[in-house]
Amino acid sequence: MSQIDSLDLVPARMLNEFAYCPRLCFLEWMNADFQHNADTLEGRLGHRRVDQADQQPLPAADQLPTDATPPIHARSVLLASATEGLIARIDLLELDGNRATPIDYKKGSCPNRPEGPYEPECVQLCAQALILRDAGYTCTHGILYYIESRQRVEVPITDQLVQRTRELLQQMRQMAATQRMPLPLVDSPKCPRCALVGICLPDETHLLRDNRTDDSPHHDRVRRLIPARDEALPIYVQAQGACVGKSGERLEIRQKNAPTQEVRLIDTSQLCLFGSVQLTTQALHALVHANIPILYFTYAGWFTAITIGTSHKNALLRIAQHQAAAHPPTALRFAQAFILAKVRNQRTLVRRHLGNQADCELQRLHDLILAIPHATNADSLLGIEGTAARIYFAAFAQMLRPDIPFAFEHRNRRPPRDPVNAILSFLYTLLIKDCLVALTSVGFDPFVGLFHQPKYGRPALALDLAEEFRPIIADSVALSLINTGEIHADDFLQRINAVALTDRGRKTVIAAYERRMDTLIQHPVFGYRLSYRRALEVQARLLGRVLGGEITDYPGFTVR
Repeated sequence: MSQIDSLDLVPARMLNEFAYCPRLCFLEWMNADFQHNADTLEGRLGHRRVDQADQQPLPAADQLPTDATPPIHARSVLLASATEGLIARIDLLELDGNRATPIDYKKGSCPNRPEGPYEPECVQLCAQALILRDAGYTCTHGILYYIESRQRVEVPITDQLVQRTRELLQQMRQMAATQRMPLPLVDSPKCPRCALVGICLPDETHLLRDNRTDDSPHHDRVRRLIPARDEALPIYVQAQGACVGKSGERLEIRQKNAPTQEVRLIDTSQLCLFGSVQLTTQALHALVHANIPILYFTYAGWFTAITIGTSHKNALLRIAQHQAAAHPPTALRFAQAFILAKVRNQRTLVRRHLGNQADCELQRLHDLILAIPHATNADSLLGIEGTAARIYFAAFAQMLRPDIPFAFEHRNRRPPRDPVNAILSFLYTLLIKDCLVALTSVGFDPFVGLFHQPKYGRPALALDLAEEFRPIIADSVALSLINTGEIHADDFLQRINAVALTDRGRKTVIAAYERRMDTLIQHPVFGYRLSYRRALEVQARLLGRVLGGEITDYPGFTVR
């Protein structure tokens, strides 16, 4: 491996991605980020036959028979070349004597253009040819097979193509050595069909790099390239003694004296289990393989654990996160952004519900908003946040209908001592759970915070991200549940000096919370509409962009 300075072998498919978009290659190869879209799923379906490797051995080039024999056809052949520094899985390999022809399957139709196939496909085929040549075979051309149009297109392995392939390979190694992610393409037509566009955020990144986040009309610079909503949704299982199993590509929720419920894995974003709910090994393996997190709660609704697959491979992001958390001035800058967005959203909620009745509270919150950027350390910022919370929750009591069957005087927790606080605590648990899932999917360590200090078992960074969303998601849902009479006094249990939700009460709160998470709202910076659940993921990715040095400041999520 000395020929490539000990770097790992470069996959030919990643060389294809690099020729198409260097940033896409970095995300998929260096960060191991990937998510399917309709195009990639269609491509995987078209490859299902050639992805099944043949069991017959293939002769080496110097062991081929000299007499005339029929051509050999082998599927899914994995070959590597230390000399070239390449590795490739060839969809179909034809051997006719010493002559080798790699065949690469492509979904769709053959491009109708004078230049013939696109460069990335030709480069990938050339990389396979170079590996075959290093193995001693003669390889003068490769073939691209287009599944939809059923066309074979011959691609000559010319000196110019070899030179271009090696140039790209060298550039790709330099990218890997520097470990710096290339900038996104600018207004590229490649972006809308890219499976990783929701991870890349090309237009959003360029907008924030230009520092154009004011109220000027620039939203037309940001195309809405990500879906407004997630098609997959969380599954909550509360029935004690229930068992979640697997049948084919579906989860089965079985409970005694009740019909079995089924949900497709593809429609599941997370599985939430409350109390004594069992999970079969088969279901566990299927969920982990599909990157679907499993979250565990106590019967009373306290979040206790999460099961995910192999930890996200973006070690560079976690290193940057830990360095920022260990550097007080940097951590303070992030903490100020979180709390600034939180207090702004608190003030918005007070203004919406109380209007002129809360002029004093609105002015005091406004003064605190002005003070946040001037906080000199974490303790002073914590003091500002605490003062804002006291003002806000005093106003929160006035937002509740005066004829509700339960009172609210101030915020309390662990345990909550009245029904309103029981609702708020459970909603905060659900919100922090979703923040933890979003951060984990991006590659963060959710237990190392930038505002909240590390504490054993506490997801500090999830608490950080939740701050800006508490008023506009959790508090808003609580007000709606209480003021519309959707939740009743008999949805709570009094336990000595504590109040807890009943099973029915939790179901009511979860249903209202999920409706809120699915609500579309305009992003304050980018202008397009997206759901609150999608907004959590976007904010988590923007946090990663700041830590990675791509953008300067973290833009908090605020509503008007």
